Amino acid sequence: MKVRIGANATAEEAEAVAAALAEHYRDDVEVFVGESDAPAATRDGPDESEPEQEYEPTEREDDLWDEIEEILDGGPEKYKERLSEQGKLFVRDRLDLWFGEDGLKFEDGRFAEWDSDDQLPADGLITGAAEFEGRDLHFMANDFTVKAGSMAEKGVEKFLRMQQRALKTGKPVLYLMDSSGGRIDQQSGFFANREGIGKYYYNHSQLSGRVPQICVLYGPCIAGAAYTPVFADFTVMVEGMSAMAIASPRMVQMVTGEDIDMQELGGARMHAEESGSADLVATDEEHARELVAQLTSYLPNNSDEKPPQTDGTPPAKSPKGIDAVIPDAPNRAYDMHDVIERVVDSGSFFELKASYGKEILTGFGRVDGRPVGIVANQPDERAGAIFPDAAEKAAEFVWTCDAYNIPLLYLADTPGFMAGSGVEKDAILEKGKKMIYATSAATVPKQCVVVRKAYGAGIYAMSGPAYDPESTIALPSGEIAIMGPEAAINAVYANKLNDIDDPEERKRREQELREEYREDIDVHRMASDVVIDDIVPPSTLRDELTNRFDFYETVEKDIPDKKHGTII
Repeated sequence: MKVRIGANATAEEAEAVAAALAEHYRDDVEVFVGESDAPAATRDGPDESEPEQEYEPTEREDDLWDEIEEILDGGPEKYKERLSEQGKLFVRDRLDLWFGEDGLKFEDGRFAEWDSDDQLPADGLITGAAEFEGRDLHFMANDFTVKAGSMAEKGVEKFLRMQQRALKTGKPVLYLMDSSGGRIDQQSGFFANREGIGKYYYNHSQLSGRVPQICVLYGPCIAGAAYTPVFADFTVMVEGMSAMAIASPRMVQMVTGEDIDMQELGGARMHAEESGSADLVATDEEHARELVAQLTSYLPNNSDEKPPQTDGTPPAKSPKGIDAVIPDAPNRAYDMHDVIERVVDSGSFFELKASYGKEILTGFGRVDGRPVGIVANQPDERAGAIFPDAAEKAAEFVWTCDAYNIPLLYLADTPGFMAGSGVEKDAILEKGKKMIYATSAATVPKQCVVVRKAYGAGIYAMSGPAYDPESTIALPSGEIAIMGPEAAINAVYANKLNDIDDPEERKRREQELREEYREDIDVHRMASDVVIDDIVPPSTLRDELTNRFDFYETVEKDIPDKKHGTII
């Protein structure tokens, strides 16, 4: 505070004014006399801070800290000792690994079952909020030292509250699962209740597509516990440690007579390669955290936000090498990874379900810092034909990308959907329908690149011109057709060719027909007819995609006024 008083005031009067005002206004004061630029008197306001004092905690607070410490110790020591034998961390140590010393913001329901006759700290289930890799999220974690991580009334209540709060906050949910399922001897308190364990999956469904749900499995999750990982958007299993199944091996043997161990029944390898329920497989607990850290870097917090962008980096290999990777012959195999790594930022391709439905690659990548979801045929696996598992995998990935506003890049090189009695029995039509539906319904910006062949309904599933992509572009190696040359010639000209008796003449005529057909399906014809938007030099493909994704970033697509489709 600055105050100016009359020119006739004395120094003593200035001092008195400064002291009085500092006391009254509790502020620092400078008093100036007349027109002087220098204060005649100054006085600091009183120090409001309370002097530092030593406090001894009260007995009541001491008792509370003792109670909290007992809860944090978890279940009986003998069960803790078994964790190390299984290569697993105690749940509180696991939370330290994930969030560090300062990342755990708070815990809810810590005193659940405090007055139980049994030793049930936190009722074996921990819920709360934490900071992970710079973003806030909700979490739950089973304590396997408490009744094998089983779920009962109080733990279920905490789980439900956590999910319901996530719906309010719009923040991601992390499930750290290690549960043997429902606590059978206490089922009357939680199993069939309106707000019981069944509500887990109702809430999973409400959260689905609203916030990312990521589940990491640390043990054998059986029955009800196995539904959380399959309801989650992304599931990570730990090799040799994780398992999930609708029933335990003992129950399976009792019901079916089948003698099978847990890993064979529902281990990480089985779910990664055969069921497709595992998106990622980690080698240990630390690796699981690393994978989730990478995964979340591509995801927004919720469906209202855009995915986080980073500074772009050049590809690991030069885009100038793209054309040399792609064989001239449409049936010759090559690895689509070699194209992807020349398009996306170095080290950014993060593949999901890599061991399942391998005829299609799905994963996230960045194009000049922008996250995109990549759906790419893999000619190195059964010529890139679309099999049922691959179609289902692609459909689910497209659906997830669309939910979280992640643009889609399709790299097409496929002879189309596979034919035969085997795939018909495995529901190729049903699963192929889902892939086409997901591509049709996606409202995010889509770019389709015809890398080489795009035959049959493969061009539909890969977001060809009829499927509302923002662009359909092709490389000079591209072909679009109902079917490939060999099949077409056999279908249309088989009888005429068979009428030619001279083998050399028949071979010559067959080659002529093949060349005529390939001219008809070449992308130059498609570009001439404006079926596709452009043919781009392969060395410019990355720049082309960067510009197109940037230009169409804010595109909005209208969808029909309806509740939802009926396909998935």
